[in-house]
Amino acid sequence: MITVVGTGTGAPLPPDAEAALAEAELVVGARRHLAAARLPDAAERIVLGPLAPALDAIERHLEKQPQPQKPEREPADQRRVVVLASGDPGFFGIVRALAERFGSDRLEVRPGVSSVATAFARLGLAWDDAVVVSAHGRDVRTAVNVCRAHPKVAVLTGPGAGPAELGAALRSSGRLLVVASALGSGTDPETASETAAETASGECVERVTPVEAAARDWGSAVSVVLCLDESRVLTPVRTVAGRAPGPAQWALDESEFTHRDSMITKFEVRALALARLGPRLGDHIWDIGAGSGSVAVECARLGAAVTAVEKTWDGVERVRANAAAHGVDMTVVQGAAPTVLSGLPDPDAVFIGGGGQELPVIVTDCARRARRAVVVAMAALDRVPAARDALVGAGLDCDGVLLQSSRLAPLPGDVTRLAATNPVFLLWGVRPPARTEGVAQ
Repeated sequence: MITVVGTGTGAPLPPDAEAALAEAELVVGARRHLAAARLPDAAERIVLGPLAPALDAIERHLEKQPQPQKPEREPADQRRVVVLASGDPGFFGIVRALAERFGSDRLEVRPGVSSVATAFARLGLAWDDAVVVSAHGRDVRTAVNVCRAHPKVAVLTGPGAGPAELGAALRSSGRLLVVASALGSGTDPETASETAAETASGECVERVTPVEAAARDWGSAVSVVLCLDESRVLTPVRTVAGRAPGPAQWALDESEFTHRDSMITKFEVRALALARLGPRLGDHIWDIGAGSGSVAVECARLGAAVTAVEKTWDGVERVRANAAAHGVDMTVVQGAAPTVLSGLPDPDAVFIGGGGQELPVIVTDCARRARRAVVVAMAALDRVPAARDALVGAGLDCDGVLLQSSRLAPLPGDVTRLAATNPVFLLWGVRPPARTEGVAQ
C-alpha cells in the first residue's frame, strides 16, 4: 500500500497522516518534507528528485518478499510506503504517476490544500471560474495563450516558466499578475491583502504588472501566478467549474457583426475555415486582413488567444467593437502584412482573408511559422495558384474547395427563391506529422 500525503501549504499534518508515517517502512519526499516530518528511525528515506528513480525504488520495496522468520509481517502488497508531496498531490501532482505505475487501487491519498486554492483564498476570490494551467516542465506558450484569452487564470510555475517569463509575454495584455511564493509558510491575516504581503517566515503574495514581473529575478520559490483581468474577476454563480462553456453556435450570421459594405467572411465560408483552423484553449490564432474580425471573434469564442491584423484604423476599431460586443479578448494590430508579422508570437494556425498582390508573400511567411495550419480565403480565381504554390512550397499538405452557396430569400406573394452568394475559394495547408526515423513509411 502506498499512502500519498499532501502536506498542503504549510499546515501541520493531520493525525491520520502522522499515524501512517509512524508505520512507514519507506518514506519518499522532497528534502524539506522529510526534514519537517517525524519519521520512524528504521524507515528508509528517499529524497524526491527525478521521478523515475523514486518510482523504481518504490517498486523494489513493494516486491520484497516477507521474511520466513517474521510471519506476522504484512504481505508484500501491504508494505507501508508513504509519499510526501506539496499541496494536493492529485492536482497536477504525483498521484498520476503513481497510479500509472502501480494502479490506483494501491494508493491511499490524503490531500492537502492546493497552492491554487490558497492563492485565491489570500485574495478573497472564488476560483471555480478559473482556468488552471501547469507550466512546470512544460512549454510556457500554452500558459501565455490561456492567460491572454481568459480573465482568471492560475499558472503553476516551473524553471523557465515563472513570473518573469509570463510578464515578458503579457506586457501589452492589461492583466494583473499576482505572484504567490512559499504559501503557507506563515501568514498574518491582517497583511494578506496588501500589495506585498510578506512575513518573516517567507510567504509573499504580491500584485505586479506584467512589465514589473518581467524586470524581476524571482528565484525558485514561486509556486503559483494568478493572471487576472480585474474588471472581470467577479462572475455569476457557476454550474460547471473552469472556463465558461463554449458557444452554443458558431459560424454566426453576418448580422451579428458590424461590417463595411458586406466586407465580411460569409458564415458558410467561416464554418469551414473554423473547422480547418481548429481553434482551442491554449492555441494562438492569427487573423490576417481581419476586416470586421468575424473569424478572429469566433476563434476567441472557442477559447483561443487571437491576434487580428488589420491595416486601416477604422478597421481596427471595427474589430475591437465586434470583440467587445461578443465579450472576448484579442490583440488587434494595426499595419500591413507581412511587415507587421515579424514582431508577433508564432501562431498555431492562421486565417488569411486579405492580402492583395502581397498574398503569396504573406502565405509563405505564415506557412513557415504556423505550427499546425494555414487557411486562405480568396474571391479572385487568378490568386489561387500562387497561394497554393506558397503553401506547398512551405512544406504543408494542401487541399481546398470552391464554395458556392444559395440562400433562401423571400419574394412577394409568400414565395421563396434561391439567392446565390459570391463564390469563394478556400485553401488550407496542414503541417504533416513529423516522421520517425527507422519507421517504414
